[in-house]
Amino acid sequence: MSFRGIIYNGMNNTSNIENWLTAASQQLVRAGIASARLDAELILTHTLRKSRTYLHAHGDEKIDSRYFDILDTRLALRLDRVPIAYIIGHKEFYGRSFKVTPATLIPRPESETIIDLLKERVNQPELPLSNQVPKLVDVGTGSGCLGITAKLELPELEVTLTDTSRHALSVAEENARSLQADVSTLKSDLLQGYPFTADFALANLPYVSQDWEVSPETRHEPKEALFAGNDGLALIYQLLEEAPSRLNPKGTLFIEADPRQHAAITTKAKSHDFNLVANRDFVLVFKLT
Repeated sequence: MSFRGIIYNGMNNTSNIENWLTAASQQLVRAGIASARLDAELILTHTLRKSRTYLHAHGDEKIDSRYFDILDTRLALRLDRVPIAYIIGHKEFYGRSFKVTPATLIPRPESETIIDLLKERVNQPELPLSNQVPKLVDVGTGSGCLGITAKLELPELEVTLTDTSRHALSVAEENARSLQADVSTLKSDLLQGYPFTADFALANLPYVSQDWEVSPETRHEPKEALFAGNDGLALIYQLLEEAPSRLNPKGTLFIEADPRQHAAITTKAKSHDFNLVANRDFVLVFKLT
C-alpha cells in the first residue's frame, strides 16, 4: 500500500492544505515524532515552494495532484526517521541556510555557541594576534557551517575549512559559493595537512560514544562524523596533541563536546599547554600558554 492510501484515508487528490497537514501530522505523531506538525509543514512548504505563513493563511487551498507522489515519498522518509534536514536538503545555522546531505553532519543549534564565543574573543582589543591577517581553521568542517559563518560574521579572518571527506568538502564549497564566503578548503586529517599557523581553530569533531543512547535519526547521519573511540574522546585528544604546533603563541582553540566530557578534555588540554578560558554550554575555549 502506498503512503498516500494510509495518509489520506479515503480523501481524493483534491485534498486541501490543512487536510494534508492534519493527516500527515497524525501519522508522524503515531511514529513517535515530537515535531510532527512542524515537520509536516516543512515537507509541504518545500514541496509547494510556499512559506509556512502561506500555508497558515491558505488552509482551504487545494493541493495540485502532481505534488502527491513527491509528498508521499518525503513523508515516508520522515516516518522512517530520516532527519527533516536531509529530506528538504538544508538546515538553518546562525540565521543562514546551509545545504546538507547524508555526507555531512546536520548542524546543531548548540554549535552556534562557538560562533558567539569566537566573536567575543576576536573583538577583545588586548588579544595579541601573530598574523597580520588573523587566520582561522575549521577542523572537520562537514557542511562548512562553522567556518563559513565565522568568515561572514568576521570578514577580517582568513578562513580554511578542513575535512577528511572529499564529499563533505564539496558540500562546504557549495555552501561557501551560495553564501558568498571567501574561504579555502583543504582535505586533511585533523591538522596534519594544514600548512599554516593559525590564531584560531574551531573543532566540532565526532564526540559521541558508541555506548550512548542516541535518537533514531542519527542512524541516517554519517557514523564517522558522530562517533569516536575512547568514550568519544579519541579525535579530540588527537587534536589537542596536534594543535600546539599549528597554532600561534596565545592561539585559541574552540572545542564542542558533551558537558560530561569537559573535565577530561580540560585535564588533557593542560598537559598540552592549554589553559581553559571559557566554558559555555557544549563549548570549551582553550588558549595556548
